[in-house]
Amino acid sequence: MSKRASKIALMLMVGGFVLMFAALPPAHAQTPQGTPAAGAGEHGAGLTTDGARKLGAALGVGLTTIGAGIGIGRIGGSATESIARQPESAGPINNAMIITAALIEGVALFALVIDYLVSS
Repeated sequence: MSKRASKIALMLMVGGFVLMFAALPPAHAQTPQGTPAAGAGEHGAGLTTDGARKLGAALGVGLTTIGAGIGIGRIGGSATESIARQPESAGPINNAMIITAALIEGVALFALVIDYLVSS
């Protein structure tokens, strides 16, 4: 991963965490009984527990999908480059590539199932 891509990924992660917690209403912000709230028509304006759980699951699914895509892309690129250098070893390289891609797919599917279970 290049230095520029690393910086962009880090900025996106930090921005996501800031946005995730920016909408949380403070726990001590309660209005006295009998007085109308400032945003009386805005029920649920902050991030609820259910919403935070679903947001976390959505971020997990996105990161899992991105990670699996990057992993399988690197496998395919490396296998193609290896076959171009040594065409006589195409069979074993293809077998190793398919097995490794299947393992990555299995881990990604497991992560997606865990994210789904956490969100519900």
